[in-house]
Amino acid sequence: MVGMARESSTAARLYQERSERFAHERDRCTARSRWIAHARLIAFLAAGGTLFWQLEPGARVSLPWLATVIVLALLFVVLVVHHNELKRRCDWFDRLSKLNEEGLSRIARDWGALPDWEYGAPDPEHPIVADLDLFGRASLSSLLSTVGTPQGSAKLCTYLMEPAASAIVQDRQAAAAELATLIDAREAITVRGRLMPKTTSGNVERFLGWAEGDPWLTSRRGLVCTSRLLPLVAASLIVLNAAGAVPYVTWAIALTVNLFVSFTAGRKLHEAFNRAFARESAFQQYAELFQLLSTTSFTAPLLTRSQSELTAGGLAAHTQMQRLHRLVGLSEIRYSMLYVPIQALTLWDFHVLHRLERWQQAAGRRVRPWLEALGVVDALAALSTLRFENPDWAFPEVTDGDPPMLEAQGLGHPLLSDDVRVVNDVSVGPPGSFLLITGSNMSGKSTLLRAIGVNVVLARAGAPVCASAMRLPPVQLESSMRVHDSLQQGLSHFRAELERLKGVVEAARRVTSDGSGAMLYLLDDIFQGTNTVERQIAARKVISHLLGTHAIGAVTSHDLQLAETDELSAACVPVHFRETIEEGSEGPIISFDYKLRAGIATSRNALKLLEIVGLADGEPGGREGDPDRRQE
Repeated sequence: MVGMARESSTAARLYQERSERFAHERDRCTARSRWIAHARLIAFLAAGGTLFWQLEPGARVSLPWLATVIVLALLFVVLVVHHNELKRRCDWFDRLSKLNEEGLSRIARDWGALPDWEYGAPDPEHPIVADLDLFGRASLSSLLSTVGTPQGSAKLCTYLMEPAASAIVQDRQAAAAELATLIDAREAITVRGRLMPKTTSGNVERFLGWAEGDPWLTSRRGLVCTSRLLPLVAASLIVLNAAGAVPYVTWAIALTVNLFVSFTAGRKLHEAFNRAFARESAFQQYAELFQLLSTTSFTAPLLTRSQSELTAGGLAAHTQMQRLHRLVGLSEIRYSMLYVPIQALTLWDFHVLHRLERWQQAAGRRVRPWLEALGVVDALAALSTLRFENPDWAFPEVTDGDPPMLEAQGLGHPLLSDDVRVVNDVSVGPPGSFLLITGSNMSGKSTLLRAIGVNVVLARAGAPVCASAMRLPPVQLESSMRVHDSLQQGLSHFRAELERLKGVVEAARRVTSDGSGAMLYLLDDIFQGTNTVERQIAARKVISHLLGTHAIGAVTSHDLQLAETDELSAACVPVHFRETIEEGSEGPIISFDYKLRAGIATSRNALKLLEIVGLADGEPGGREGDPDRRQE
């Protein structure tokens, strides 16, 4: 505990130093920005005043004064550009400062100060999502909230929800370990990702559908030639009219023809634009991210493979995305008041779309691999943050050995802070056995079960785990912990729990019959919605079914006689938590050390807890001698 706190404080000091440094840079930029804002206003007023004076009736135009107006106007433009750049830098440093403050909040497990997980749960109906607090506020996703891009969040969800083979886990571990040392690169990925506009997967797929599709305009050679010829004709007629060679009506007709062509093909043009620009304001951020990943030195195989994707086929991803960003800028004239006259004269949309389709043909089919590579690095960067903030956490050994077993030393719950977390040595397996965790109320049984589950999720994702050492096979994880009734579905609590447990047993049988690996089940005080006798019988049947498969698992229970059958007694590995009750001046005081001990629990505390909250004396219908009530 002390060692973990000391190591975490190292990360906390670095976060504090970086937050203060970036806040100082932000304040400097803000001060310069105010000065530039005043300077641009002065330049604008000076240029406007000088021009107004020169245009005063009867005043003679002076070339020096005219040159002064031009210089002041150019100075105003330069100051506007510089001011915009300063505002972007202010925002950049502000986001970096706040990101490091978030790091301090993660270390302290100050959930209220952390941003909400914005991407939702990949499968909110999956039991382990709610049972293990994987997504939402005060969840595992809160510890991984540095993921910045939509692609990174999708990849991270896949890592958390789907078990990976041991070789893949090892690749991810090596990448996460390397990224943990690259704090500047990791934070740049997060901030760039957060600068992107929020979008949906449908918008991304719509853009990818355009990028990977066939061009519309390029395949119509006649329309391309027409779009190039008509503006030349219109411009020539305007010049000839100015020279007095042709009447006004000739170029007016030419412009009308241009508008007719525009509006005839306009619907298809704008459909293509809308598909191409579904992510228009994100292209520059993608370019910056691709450039960052391309120029960072990596050695981990998974990182170098992702990096090579960004230059495969002789195309540099960041260069192509910057080119696309510039083309987007050329298309922005559609929203200008000058759009109609410019379109009528030049058929501007045709030329922009033609260049877009040339980009589409050259780079469109490379975009999906680029985004996939970005998602991999972003997800790994989020996992590496755990390594950076918790250097005492171990990378687990994920092996395909037989028999499958989970063994952990110093295992704790990752969502608890260092100053309150208590760690224990835990062993689950081999098949044919189960870990039975007993203990009185509030002693730590459910927390231990969730600690096992969350760490297994981290282990199979390739992240470090909250343990000094851990060894396990690639496992499919199933659980029954937080079961709720459903008025909408017409399910009582008991029926809902039956359905959940049926899924656990069927999953164990499926994994065994498929030979696809091992399954780990976690069951928390099952069938608590029925009487003691039937609860014990039902629980024994479920555990017996699971013992008949190749699954390994842990079960918590208040029923101390649960394993008192020949079959379960031989398979049971009993451990327990206990509490200490002392008499204080205002009544009994109960305390827990949350340390795991061998054997079945020998103490109960339900009636003492009633006494502590003032419900023991004079309780209506109280039957203190009822053995069933004492056991509860």
